[in-house]
Amino acid sequence: MDSLTGNWLFKTILRPLLDVGLLTFLLYSGYRILYQTRAIPLLRGIVFMLILYALAVGLKLDTLTWILNFLAPGIIVVLAVVFQPELRKIFSQIGQGGWLTPQAKPKAYHVDAVLAAARQLSDLRRGALITFTRKVGLKNILERGTALDAELSTSLLVTVFAYDTALHDGGLIVEGGRIVSAGCFYPLSDNSTLSKSFGTRHRAALGLAEETDAVTVVVSEESGSMSLAYSGALHYDLSPEELRRRLKVLLEFREGDESARETGEKHEAD
Repeated sequence: MDSLTGNWLFKTILRPLLDVGLLTFLLYSGYRILYQTRAIPLLRGIVFMLILYALAVGLKLDTLTWILNFLAPGIIVVLAVVFQPELRKIFSQIGQGGWLTPQAKPKAYHVDAVLAAARQLSDLRRGALITFTRKVGLKNILERGTALDAELSTSLLVTVFAYDTALHDGGLIVEGGRIVSAGCFYPLSDNSTLSKSFGTRHRAALGLAEETDAVTVVVSEESGSMSLAYSGALHYDLSPEELRRRLKVLLEFREGDESARETGEKHEAD
């Protein structure tokens, strides 16, 4: 293949594919951030204004075009003020997202330990907040809790939440297969559509899901129901099987690894 043919292939095939691929990646990543921060209304508002402006220019509506040109700076400022929380969450996720940074993922037996603890706490009617981190860092929340750096186990989770200890009321954060902090206080959701029957624990789980990509298992102290908060939504009263199925998809943990499972079981027995 001569240089002329190579240049032709690059210009006509490879460069357009690279262009489309990068644009697709950016659009998908942007959509994920917008969806996770519940900033879709912001996007809709911008799209509506752009369509209105395009119609005004295309149909030569001089008065409307002049008004939009005159109001454009003010509209941008108003959008920035009204959607300030959403914008802050977007830039926070961009800064902390770590798209190219490998993340430690929990294994199947780590999730099973959490589910076993959740079932025990549910039977005891003891509330719990257990959060798995993903790509967005939780540094500010971790710093307000009590650092533990302990191996994740059912017995430790039950100990933290089953008794009226200093760490009982806050959330517990898991990174990979380790408990990094407990007694953490999460931002409360101000979602007006959330049922008033939900207490502070569920609002805290939803608030964290609205601001980050973390996944939180919630055990209700009143009803014993087990729920899951992620991607800006609260999924209430899930069965243990459904809870595990969703966690497998969200955390992308792998089945097997029997040697590590045996190590975990030995540690649990000790």
